[in-house]
Amino acid sequence: MNTDLGKDNSKNINNETSTALTLDEQKKLEYSGYRFVGKFGHAAAKICHWTKKSLLNEGVCYKEKFYGIESHRCLQMSPAVPFCHQKCSFCWRDLSLTKTDWVGEYDDPKTIIQEAVAAQNQLLCGFFGNDNADKKKLEESKQPNNAAISLAGEPMLYPDIDDLIAEFTKQDFTTFLVSNGLLYEKLANLKNEPSQLYLSLDAPNKKIYNGLCNPQINDGWESINKSLEILNSFDSRTCIRTTLVKHKNILEAENYANLIDLANPDYIELKAYMCVGYSRERLTLDNMPSFQEVIDFAGKIADLTGRKITNDSEISRVVLLE
Repeated sequence: MNTDLGKDNSKNINNETSTALTLDEQKKLEYSGYRFVGKFGHAAAKICHWTKKSLLNEGVCYKEKFYGIESHRCLQMSPAVPFCHQKCSFCWRDLSLTKTDWVGEYDDPKTIIQEAVAAQNQLLCGFFGNDNADKKKLEESKQPNNAAISLAGEPMLYPDIDDLIAEFTKQDFTTFLVSNGLLYEKLANLKNEPSQLYLSLDAPNKKIYNGLCNPQINDGWESINKSLEILNSFDSRTCIRTTLVKHKNILEAENYANLIDLANPDYIELKAYMCVGYSRERLTLDNMPSFQEVIDFAGKIADLTGRKITNDSEISRVVLLE
């Protein structure tokens, strides 16, 4: 965590001066690979598994296969690490750190981006001593050109999310923004759209949503439906993303299809829940669908929405519909 930044680079909310996460909480996340940036403990970067794999030419993220995003030049980050209005059962993060209301001051977009890139470069420096690393990719990795704004938390809760997207664009980044859709009014009023906007749709009805996603605010399901209604108004590419959890939400394909038709996204990604991280305290290996089960359910959604399966990644157990 950088403590050398002047206060002029930050803004104040409700006259709070505390950081979003305590130093002990930050250290806990840093142990698992996070690197906090800025002064107020809400933004961080973390090297993606596929960034490392790509540098060693051992594979790439499905986003490279689907959309051409170069894994070795992708910056995985979040401006709102501890803040989310859901505590999803399938989330791999430590939900005991989740906060629903913003606490403390916040850093400006330029500071976050500058320090996130620097943190990523520092985390990758060890690869320069690895004889198996691709030297060309290593040099290119110093200047990431895509921001996966999805590391942790709900990015729409960051007060300057609009300016963050604008600043990334100004610095020639593409941006993949993942939202749970609960802040539909803020989504509707975005002046600067990401390159691709993901909206999570993890249940076919309100009962399953409440049980699986555990919303911490009232009217969560209703808010998601309002976000689905406005998704078609975006000029950017849009994508509905569904995490499939066996025995929990792989059912009622017709209801999913109706909700997808409401949003009319450019893409649909159906991805298997992976039993990793803290989700192992809430779910088991039995909740992980096989790749074939994902394909089978994707086929049902494709038929019901008049779409086609156009790509997939077996190792990530994800299927793309267009």
